[in-house]
Amino acid sequence: MTTPVRTVFFGSDPIALPVLEWLKGAGRSVVDLVGVVTQPDRPHGRGMKLRPNAVKAWASDAGLEIRQPGKPGVEEVAWLRENDVALVLVMAYGHLLKRRLIEAPRFPMLNLHASLLPRYRGASPIPSAIAAGESETGVSLMQLVRRMDAGPVYDQERVAIASDDDSASLAHKIGLACVPLLQRALPPFLRDELVPEPQDDALATYTRLLARRDGALDFHAPATVLSRRVRALRPWPGSFMRHEGRTIRIGWCGTRPAREEERTECPGTVFAAEAEGLPVLTGEGVLLLHELQRPGGRMLTAKEFLRGYPVPPKTVLESDEMRPLIVGAGAD
Repeated sequence: MTTPVRTVFFGSDPIALPVLEWLKGAGRSVVDLVGVVTQPDRPHGRGMKLRPNAVKAWASDAGLEIRQPGKPGVEEVAWLRENDVALVLVMAYGHLLKRRLIEAPRFPMLNLHASLLPRYRGASPIPSAIAAGESETGVSLMQLVRRMDAGPVYDQERVAIASDDDSASLAHKIGLACVPLLQRALPPFLRDELVPEPQDDALATYTRLLARRDGALDFHAPATVLSRRVRALRPWPGSFMRHEGRTIRIGWCGTRPAREEERTECPGTVFAAEAEGLPVLTGEGVLLLHELQRPGGRMLTAKEFLRGYPVPPKTVLESDEMRPLIVGAGAD
């Protein structure tokens, strides 16, 4: 029986928890997880108290050594070598790694990226795939290189995108999909029997880091585009509309075709509330707002929301610029 390979995991996001559970559980015959490198604790909540991320919390409960450098560098290189680390797995860590660190372990450093590369390289592959209307995405096991998500790919696992998936539910599916991918790919990789395929850079698309202002909606866009955008940005940064200087957050929505008498109105026009929600005319079709939240309030159904915050029919909501989530090659 082959001795398990001494392994360190770099990551900071809850999407990686199924990977960690497998590494420490059923994967113990393949790897020996000896430590975790993750982002420093960040302030959270109204009190802005420092709170560990999900990966650190898991590693602490598992009794693993934890390192939290602001920027990983020479000290982490020395630590990997001192601990005779042969394999490093990376997923949703949040830093570009320097060449000396990439070359520190004995095996090529591996990255689990939440897309079917070369599509959706970069910081927000999951929301970008939902917003683009993809029917499937997945996770790619690739060799980490200095260029962002550009390394050769060893294997991929596909994941269907359901019509009601948001970024949280899809991230959960992708996290779970990492396990069969590693079960299949790691043993032949460690025997040097798995040959990676170079990516076709001509087919690459690039996603960017999201910001709060990306939640703005432009009602001149089609209702289907807006509905996908709301799902894509849920739970963070969330979507919103503006009414009389207030920012109203949108929790969930749907669509329906515009009726003949509605098509003469301008995009952003609100119609009488329906059982399904608050209808808003868009550039093509109607966006049905199922859940809404006023400033300082909590997320409510449209019916509950309108009891305390009336939005009269024929109100015209403001439209804001919607920045593309995909940038560079293959951008919208």
